[in-house]
Amino acid sequence: MRHIVLLGSTGSIGTQTLDVIRKNPGIAEVKALASGGGRVDLMEQQVREFHPETAVIYNEAAARDLQVRLKDTSVRVLSGMEGLLEICRMENADMVVTAMVGMIGLRPTVEAIKSHKTIALANKETLVCAGEYIMRLAAEEQVDILPVDSEHSAIFQCLDGRGPETVRRILLTASGGPFRGWTFDQLKNVTPEQALKHPNWSMGAKITTDSATMMNKGLEMIEAKWLFGVRPDQIEVVVHPQSIVHSAVEFTNGSVIAQMGVPDMRLPIQEALEYPKRGNITVDPLDLFQKSPLTFEKPDEGTFKSIPMARWALEKGGLYPAVYNASNELAVSRFLQRKIGFTDIYREVELALEQYDKGAAHPAAYTLEDVFEVTDPFLTV
Repeated sequence: MRHIVLLGSTGSIGTQTLDVIRKNPGIAEVKALASGGGRVDLMEQQVREFHPETAVIYNEAAARDLQVRLKDTSVRVLSGMEGLLEICRMENADMVVTAMVGMIGLRPTVEAIKSHKTIALANKETLVCAGEYIMRLAAEEQVDILPVDSEHSAIFQCLDGRGPETVRRILLTASGGPFRGWTFDQLKNVTPEQALKHPNWSMGAKITTDSATMMNKGLEMIEAKWLFGVRPDQIEVVVHPQSIVHSAVEFTNGSVIAQMGVPDMRLPIQEALEYPKRGNITVDPLDLFQKSPLTFEKPDEGTFKSIPMARWALEKGGLYPAVYNASNELAVSRFLQRKIGFTDIYREVELALEQYDKGAAHPAAYTLEDVFEVTDPFLTV
């Protein structure tokens, strides 16, 4: 049984993680729950159901509210970054599930690695912004990083312990989002409501918007490079609208192994919680007769500019991917607040990368503080 700290318990991945635990008695015991603070009612329900020792809400006012609500329990309620870091050090936990969205998840992940916790990674920003640093630290501390993202979980399963020297290509699948087949001009008038209607997956607002722009695929390309130790030119995006093949690996001998399943995030979550074992099925089984045909196509990189931008940032290396991520994080927030248009997301990321490229220093080797220095302007505006 795993003893877990769950960061981001009230978000999409967090609630599905708890559903996996709920439906698999004995798979994991929840030692601590954490959230940003927007859904105090739900956080209270989770605490009362799963009985963690500690609950953390990043927002101090929301944490005080939760503390009052839980005064009849023995649960400790903490707040802020210090609260997040403290639960990542808990001695009686052996896994931290990093499901908080955004840069907020980076410092807690580092703290968890230094505390020798297995990482179930569902926070894209951690590896996108600091992949070289994180993977080096994990190797030094001999900590496993188990991907929870459906595509990276699929690649992890396909590799089955084989090293990067055996890989010719990683075939990273993408649904294409709700606007597959649209032109760039058609995208200009997309509303937040349209962007948040994903055809296959149930996800949070930020990730769903990233899927609509295909920025998520750019982020996943960068993650894949660090998780699996491959070169940027070994990662190929393949649009697969049915979301049944979650990704595939082509090996140097020409063999291709793909991982398939219904589009349900509880599958990769359960895979990470139970690794290296495989438990019982808790989602609907895959029926290929109902899902056929399965189709594959090249992404339209002229319309969905996120993919070539991500490839460029990845090839430049250093902190370019961190700028890509942070500028997108800000742009998506502005789009959801109706301050900019849908295609302005691409333009804002492109401008950020251009401005960084014109700067004086572009360190190939960087510290964690360098990451925060280059991303801070996007996070504080």
